[in-house]
Amino acid sequence: MTNETWGQVREELIKRVGKNNYVTWIEPLKLSLLNNGVARFEVPTIFFGDWVQRNYADHIRTQLTSAGAAVDRVEFAVGAPAEPRAAVAAKPAAKPASSRKAADEDLPGAPLDSRFTFDSFVVGKPNELAHAAARRVAEGGPVTFNPLFLYGGVGLGKTHLMHAIAHELQSRRPELRVLYLSAEQFMYRFVQALRERQVMDFKELFRSVDVLMVDDVQFIAGKDSTQEEFFHTFNALVDQNKQIVISADRAPGEIKDLEDRIKSRLQCGLVVDLHPTDYELRLGILQQKVDHYRSQYRGLVIADGVLEFLAHRITTNVRVLEGALTRLFAFASLVGREITLDLAQDCLADILRSSDRKLSIEEIQRKVAEHYNIRLSDMIGPKRLRNIARPRQVAMYLSKQLTPRSLPEIGRRFGGRDHTTIMHGVRKIEELMTTDSQLADDLQLLRRLLQG
Repeated sequence: MTNETWGQVREELIKRVGKNNYVTWIEPLKLSLLNNGVARFEVPTIFFGDWVQRNYADHIRTQLTSAGAAVDRVEFAVGAPAEPRAAVAAKPAAKPASSRKAADEDLPGAPLDSRFTFDSFVVGKPNELAHAAARRVAEGGPVTFNPLFLYGGVGLGKTHLMHAIAHELQSRRPELRVLYLSAEQFMYRFVQALRERQVMDFKELFRSVDVLMVDDVQFIAGKDSTQEEFFHTFNALVDQNKQIVISADRAPGEIKDLEDRIKSRLQCGLVVDLHPTDYELRLGILQQKVDHYRSQYRGLVIADGVLEFLAHRITTNVRVLEGALTRLFAFASLVGREITLDLAQDCLADILRSSDRKLSIEEIQRKVAEHYNIRLSDMIGPKRLRNIARPRQVAMYLSKQLTPRSLPEIGRRFGGRDHTTIMHGVRKIEELMTTDSQLADDLQLLRRLLQG
């Protein structure tokens, strides 16, 4: 096979994997050998080759076979590093060899989802501050807050906003080196660098970016070596006035086993909570999805009141809400029926039942008070006796674990207590449950009673 044929295969791969993934992972590949059923490509780094092997090798082999090449196996070997297009467009005049190596190496971040843009993000009161802050960072200029820390529960839009920032920066400021990856990928790269004795290459690579975006940072908690490197990377980038965007499922101060110095650094910027969606926001998301689906499911009719019903009943998170609408449209299309309220109730019965099992903080308080034989008024009152304070902390812990309510909201339900008091109670129970078997049994029993 000639390189001309490989060029034709690459054009087909653009359609298969998308332009962003192609530019990041396929374009740097160089075909070096095709013999005895083996296609070998040169890649810039070992990590790069591992990633392409896991995620795109099957696509490449399929397209090579379709082009007439008898390929049974695709291999990747480290060759000369490929220059990213941004580096070609703005090549520095003279830099030390070590800096040049970091600048010329393709950034091995996670692929971006083309669906996650600012245009497709529905803004409502629960997320308007997070959206505004993300927009400000995406302009690419200097900002007054660094880092931007986004946190919230599952399906509230953290990852969507991070992808949107990356897309917007690539469009507005293509010369910037933007790296988006998960905390797990950061850890994997660091461990690999340790194993292969390439720690300095790792440091140079991550310190050469203009914008670093790390998703789900709570996953590095408890990983001492990874936290150490993350701390130094963070400081180095901030000292260079490079922008950092972080996301997690909880506020920095609530991430257990995260080093205090990292918590302090994360809290020095803008910390934004993406609150659980309200009815208006859920309805807006559904309406946008319907507009999107109309081109895919032509001729389908959706009756009045169906979207309002779904927005009212499915309150867990946006992913469940969108999944329910996807299922509803697919089912109605297959059976050729109008989407009515009755059809929605039949088709989504399991999701609706699951959404009905919502716990309130008041219900948790009542159940815990009954279990420990104390009065509900004492549970939310000011008394600090041990036989009242411990059940109160148990109720705080369960309220944090089993409801989507924020710490300030929980505090208000516990007699107007400050969110730091709730945080202390949650941490105390987390510490005790590892050493107090009776408390662990109590928590297990209460969970079963509340979720049964």
